Amino acid sequence: MRRTRFFVLCAVLFSSGVCAHDSRPIFVQLDLRDQGQTLLSWKVPDSVRVEEAPDVVLAGGCAAAMDPEQEGRTGVHDAGSKSLQGIRWYACDANDSTKSVVLKFPGTAPSLGTLVRVEWPDGSTQTMHAAPGELQINVSLHASTGGVLRHYLALGLEHILRGYDHLLFVACLVLLAGSFKRTVYAVTGFTVAHSITLGAAALGFVTVPVPPVEAAIALSIVFLAAELARSRRDTLTWRHPVVVAGLFGLLHGFGFAAVLDEVGLPHNESLVALLGFNLGVEAGQLAFVLVLTLALGLLSRIRSDGVKIAGFSRIPAYPIGAFAMFLLIERLVIFA
Repeated sequence: MRRTRFFVLCAVLFSSGVCAHDSRPIFVQLDLRDQGQTLLSWKVPDSVRVEEAPDVVLAGGCAAAMDPEQEGRTGVHDAGSKSLQGIRWYACDANDSTKSVVLKFPGTAPSLGTLVRVEWPDGSTQTMHAAPGELQINVSLHASTGGVLRHYLALGLEHILRGYDHLLFVACLVLLAGSFKRTVYAVTGFTVAHSITLGAAALGFVTVPVPPVEAAIALSIVFLAAELARSRRDTLTWRHPVVVAGLFGLLHGFGFAAVLDEVGLPHNESLVALLGFNLGVEAGQLAFVLVLTLALGLLSRIRSDGVKIAGFSRIPAYPIGAFAMFLLIERLVIFA
């Protein structure tokens, strides 16, 4: 109980200087219509303030136009708490295959990637991913399965490396596991579990509201941090971390699926896109686990006056728990 109060106090202090970060990318869609008409639409995640949101334009043989049926929709609109969105029509030269999506920020561009999806009149789609800082994205008008796989893989990799809540959970798992064998079991359990719910949610078999899921993810980190801070080592979490990893992994999978729900899946290559995103997540997670395991291995060799330092896992428990409590409080406020 005393440790929980400490986490809450630290979270309140932490919240004065730290803001949660939304790692979702800017989403741009091009709907190519007959006779060169092109509908450009975009969404900006709520991590970008309205006054810092970009204007998105289409360059390369295209001129801004007005479709009578869309007259009331053209322009930039506030989409509420989730995002800022815009829509604009263009008349494009059908013989000019060179097109570029250009992001024009009023100031410094935020460190966010961009996902561009192109949809042809026959319903086929192509998706491409641009790295943060890439403000002009050249659009290739030749769809390919390999391109969809690569771009969604990059999106998954970027999301896990920027998704500090998921990485903090994995870090707690590694600290709880202790040995290499137990770490393999725990991380594998987490991977299998979140892959199941990610696939189920992304393909529309299960629908779960995002705000409570994000709050529960923060709570899962608080739970593991509290376990790390305990002096007892005979609890279920310590004895069988793979069980806890699997149960909470199901929850984290819904968090990953929220990203795909925001950017969408190409309807004719949804399985390829889902596979690429999941592979990207796993690659980033594996790289993080390897680096952390190597770092812990080096630290375990540190000795003070010839005595091995004990209880190292308890040291990071407090800052991790404090930060997770801050995330929990912030997400509960948003949810309420």
